[in-house]
Amino acid sequence: MSNLLSIAQKRYAVRSYTSQPVPDDILLHIIEVARLAPSAVNYQPWKLYVVREKELLCQLHEVYHREWFRTASCCIVVCGNHNESWHRGSDGKDHCDIDVAIITEHIALAAAEQGVGCCWICNFNVEACARLLQLPDGVEPMVLLPLGYAADDDVPPQKRKSTDEIVEWR
Repeated sequence: MSNLLSIAQKRYAVRSYTSQPVPDDILLHIIEVARLAPSAVNYQPWKLYVVREKELLCQLHEVYHREWFRTASCCIVVCGNHNESWHRGSDGKDHCDIDVAIITEHIALAAAEQGVGCCWICNFNVEACARLLQLPDGVEPMVLLPLGYAADDDVPPQKRKSTDEIVEWR
């Protein structure tokens, strides 16, 4: 049984990948872990687009112009459906972003468990991505999550805030 702390310690934003593709069985394991992610009122307002086909992957690279992004063998586009997400009754707050963040981190931790690297990308051309994937109204591409095996020259960042900086005991 894997230890969650050790998996979290292995997970970091990989920005350089080898050309080795992620095998189907590992991708299916990662997706199964994602499928089990919790969401507000269990509405599960998400859709995952696993992009591995070379031509579509090349087109996807046009929505985020970084050379390192091109080195990943596949990319999961994590989308949220605002028409299916729970909206809090007291103020109408849409929990779609929160739910998508939860499933995305489930993917990231499952990938780390399997020795696969990834990197959350949120600063991309959302409109172009939605057109490329032909997403219906209300479905927003929220995270590009390139997946692959970290290249030898990829270095995880070491700086983390201390516990005292992020926790206040009351």
